Amino acid sequence: MRVAVTGATGLAGYPIAAHLAGLGHDIITLGRRPASADWEHVNWALGDRPRLVCDALVHCAFDHVPGRYRGGEGDDPERFLRLNGDGARHLFDGMGDARIVFLSSRAVYGDRPGTTLVEDMLPLPDTLYGRLKLATEGEVASRRGVSLRATGIYGPPPPGRDHKWAGLFADFAAGRSIAPRVATEVHGDDLGAAVALALDRDIPEVLNVSDILLDRRDLLATYAAVSGRTGHLPPPGDPASVSAMDCGRLHTMGWTPRGLHGLSDAIRMMIR
Repeated sequence: MRVAVTGATGLAGYPIAAHLAGLGHDIITLGRRPASADWEHVNWALGDRPRLVCDALVHCAFDHVPGRYRGGEGDDPERFLRLNGDGARHLFDGMGDARIVFLSSRAVYGDRPGTTLVEDMLPLPDTLYGRLKLATEGEVASRRGVSLRATGIYGPPPPGRDHKWAGLFADFAAGRSIAPRVATEVHGDDLGAAVALALDRDIPEVLNVSDILLDRRDLLATYAAVSGRTGHLPPPGDPASVSAMDCGRLHTMGWTPRGLHGLSDAIRMMIR
């Protein structure tokens, strides 16, 4: 299958493109710079209308304040909506009949601590980011595409970038105080596997994509064991503060993420 991927230089788009390439798909990246010399590339920016002939589009590109998704509009919400909302529609218009898989977010559910989030639940986004993702899901559904509501994404970074926990690991190794936190995470390659399954769907659908509930204390203890570094572990976080997503739909399609047992190997790959 000939698959176009936007945002392929990012922490989500790169592992998705790499996973699909590993399955034998022909990858075309759309962006401001190539993600890999092994993949065809088309110069593109959010707001452009590309004209491509391909079988599928995986849309991961998103313009936001660096390091922030919720609140990613900064002090310019109009630009945020124009580039990410109108930009997605322009992109879809230029892709003809290509099957669309859109990288959405758990933010569409809003803040519901202690609640198990299922796809049939009424979305109640409480941020501009979440509302924008939900609106784009509607656009994708109207074109018979699939939206993946993804959680936090970890794993080895794209070339030339740090992994998502680089700063946290540096603070730990330097002996700095670290605040407790519990979060849900999915490995980038497992997200790629979910996208591969979604490409085979020919009906409009929304799928949750999440794997582990990870306490920062446990993460840093695993990092210490893998790296030999020492530091001050934070106190345990409160798991009741987190709303985990039920991924039963994806599991019934054959999705088998690595779980907590794969965390040590993932960290080893991230820090080598």
